[in-house]
Amino acid sequence: MARITHPKRALSTNPLKSSAPLGAAMAYLGIEGAIPLFHGAQGCTAFAMVHMVRHFKEAIPLQTTAMNEISAILGGAEQIEEAIGNLKKRANPRFIGIASTALTETRGEDVAGELRAMKARRKDFADTAIVYAATPDFAGGLEDGWARAVEAIIAALVPETDPIYRDPDLRQVNLLCGSALTVADVEELVRLIRLFGLNPIVLPDLSRSLDGHLAEDWRGTSLGGTTLEEIARIPRSAFTLAIGESMRPAAKLIEDRAFVPWRVFSGVTGLKPTDAFIRTLMELSGTDAPPSLKRDRARLMDAQLDAHFFTGGLRVALGADPDLLLSLSTALTAMGAEIVTAVTTSDRPELADVPAAEVIVGDLGDLERDAAAKGAQILITHSHGRQAADRLHLPLVRAGFPIFDRIGAQDTLRVGYRGSRAFLTEIANTVQSLPHAARPADFGAAPIPQEFEHVPHAAAG
Repeated sequence: MARITHPKRALSTNPLKSSAPLGAAMAYLGIEGAIPLFHGAQGCTAFAMVHMVRHFKEAIPLQTTAMNEISAILGGAEQIEEAIGNLKKRANPRFIGIASTALTETRGEDVAGELRAMKARRKDFADTAIVYAATPDFAGGLEDGWARAVEAIIAALVPETDPIYRDPDLRQVNLLCGSALTVADVEELVRLIRLFGLNPIVLPDLSRSLDGHLAEDWRGTSLGGTTLEEIARIPRSAFTLAIGESMRPAAKLIEDRAFVPWRVFSGVTGLKPTDAFIRTLMELSGTDAPPSLKRDRARLMDAQLDAHFFTGGLRVALGADPDLLLSLSTALTAMGAEIVTAVTTSDRPELADVPAAEVIVGDLGDLERDAAAKGAQILITHSHGRQAADRLHLPLVRAGFPIFDRIGAQDTLRVGYRGSRAFLTEIANTVQSLPHAARPADFGAAPIPQEFEHVPHAAAG
């Protein structure tokens, strides 16, 4: 069981976490026809938009209520109403997801109450789903904001169902996706579910909105994602599959509203976690795994044999949000690696399950110092870890958000048999790329065998 520590410092150096409102905005973008709306100052929105544009390399329809000095003191209800009216005129979104910021949360605005009164008064807002999540910047990070947004969507849009009249579709399942999953990860999980003849409702679904496709026309909203009609059908699902411990409250909320049973998977990276996911799909579908999936599993096992020469004893420094930290660290230690440094963004109960002696709730400064002290051989974190990697002369494997100095971050696959194989190959190849010492460093130069010593030519006779 890992020990959770909080460094006692007055400042953060090279922050690891992104803000909770940014996480909520990303979750909202997984809804079809959506516009995320930050209730705060323009600077809060600009910072989040820059991060998402650099990561996804796409236009992000993020908007703001643009609070000023007066509205910060007197209240921002008018700004919310004006912003929603302007968005409906310009883009006519089907869904508007509002995320609060530190500015409004510090003041203590009753945004939820103001929204109820506003929707009762403004009948022209009736054809747009408006959801609010409290996501102050000072409480948690990206993963926390994402989770709160998903819970807010469920609370507002998933109908309550009487268990007496519940008529489940036994071929339909809910798939709750945590922030640790990339677009490619979501696509792979959907593929696996459909291999068993099941139909998933994905919430939120970035694989249809931020997968990097060219739309046929311009629109000021998200380019795809979970539809409102699909969200309304969530109560009819036979089961809920939640990926990431951060999705546990959302899965429980669906059960409370619609009596849908659920299971949480802390990760689907590595052989055992993927096997657990596949076994659940086999139970839900009543069918055996198809031959193609069995071959994928065999290929992963072969990749494990190939990669273990490089992962065995590998000393890893890992910095990520809790879900990603737990998933990747579990997969690596199963391959013989040692997590010598683990740094995360939020203090959560599941951090005790991280296979490391200590988990630091801190920043990339903590990651750099601890990695240097404990002799890490490789760093795994997002793009802001590149300076630490340079100073420590260690390779950096980029994982998490944001990744802005590489393209195709949304295409990185690390779940399922295929993704686990790709992840192990990535780690092994990174280790192989390190400079190789031509002789054992601790024992000096090996003696030259006698038969290879240079003997000068003797004079004839």
